[in-house]
Amino acid sequence: MADFLELGELICRDALHREESCGGHFREEFQTPDGEARRDDERFAYVAAWEYTGDLGRPRLHKEPLDFEYVHLAQRSYK
Repeated sequence: MADFLELGELICRDALHREESCGGHFREEFQTPDGEARRDDERFAYVAAWEYTGDLGRPRLHKEPLDFEYVHLAQRSYK
């Protein structure tokens, strides 16, 4: 059970770290005036992997950039 609680905390930490709305990750403070998700591809176009360091309060973030060859990143509109 402790593993699931630690994983849940890490998921929350990652969600708070991403100051954007994208896909299933929506934050009210990061939306367009029309209420659509506002992406920040300049800062958050990467895959995140968090490493346990032995201290629950200080996991280490590893980033792998996302490079797209055939598609371009774009903000979606559901209207």
